[in-house]
Amino acid sequence: MTENKKKPNPIDVHVGSRIRLRRTMLGMSQEKLGESLGITFQQIQKYEKGTNRVGASRLQNISTILNVPVSFFFEDAPGEQGIGAAGMAEASSSSYVIDFLSSSEGLQLNRAFVKINDAKVRRRLVDLVKSLAAEAE
Repeated sequence: MTENKKKPNPIDVHVGSRIRLRRTMLGMSQEKLGESLGITFQQIQKYEKGTNRVGASRLQNISTILNVPVSFFFEDAPGEQGIGAAGMAEASSSSYVIDFLSSSEGLQLNRAFVKINDAKVRRRLVDLVKSLAAEAE
C-alpha cells in the first residue's frame, strides 16, 4: 500500500497540470490563487503536482476563479481517449499544445500573438515561424 501513496494518481497529476496551465495562461501566481481559495500557495503547489487530490467543491471553486468549466481540468485525461490511431494522434497533439503553453516562451508567444488584431499579420507570423523551423531542420 505504501507504494501507491508515493506515486500520485495519473488523473490527479493531469488535473493539477491543467490547473497550472490555466493559472499561468491568466498570469496568476500560486499565491493569488491560494488567497482566493483561502489556502496557502504550498497547497496549490501540491495540487498542481498531483501530490494532493483536489476535492469536488474545491475544484468547482478553482474553475470559477480561473473562469473555465470543471470539464476543462479533465480534457485529454489519461484513459479518456478512444482506442485507435485517431484517438492516439489527437492525444499526442493535445499533449504537445499543453507542453508548449506550459513553457515560458510558449506562454509569452501566445499572449503576444492573441493581441495582434490583424489576421494578415498573424498569418505572416505563422509563415515566418514555419520558415524558421524549416531552416532549423
